[in-house]
Amino acid sequence: MTKIEKETHQLIYAHAIEIYPEECCGIVTGKKDKQNVHICKNIQNDLHQQDPLRYPRTARIAYTIDPKEADRVITKAIQNGEEILAFYHSHPDHDAYFSEEDVEAQTVFGEPQWPQALQVVVSVRLGLISGVKCFIWDGDSQVFKEVSHYVL
Repeated sequence: MTKIEKETHQLIYAHAIEIYPEECCGIVTGKKDKQNVHICKNIQNDLHQQDPLRYPRTARIAYTIDPKEADRVITKAIQNGEEILAFYHSHPDHDAYFSEEDVEAQTVFGEPQWPQALQVVVSVRLGLISGVKCFIWDGDSQVFKEVSHYVL
């Protein structure tokens, strides 16, 4: 499992603080010696505005990465010989945990498309980072499990 570098965490934290009080989201790609943070737009408010019955939650308590944006980031990374290292998002004014909604966002037909990718969740309270947790897919138990040693 690839560990998330300190500099990568700092960029994720800065993004989470900048977007607060809404959820931020993004993708981390790279190789063992270089990690790239791709800040993605949370389109949850757009989805909610277009169809509030189907998307009752706003960006204050949910996130959706634009599928076209995610495809561009992932395609370019693969073309450059990079790995999909992590997906991240924030929880404004809530703890860092991997919710049922997070599981649904990262799985298709019950499994993640990128099972080796870490799932980083950052807690932001009153505009300050108050915690971070990381999760990885466990293929044996078919659930995301918290991992504690993921920062270099």
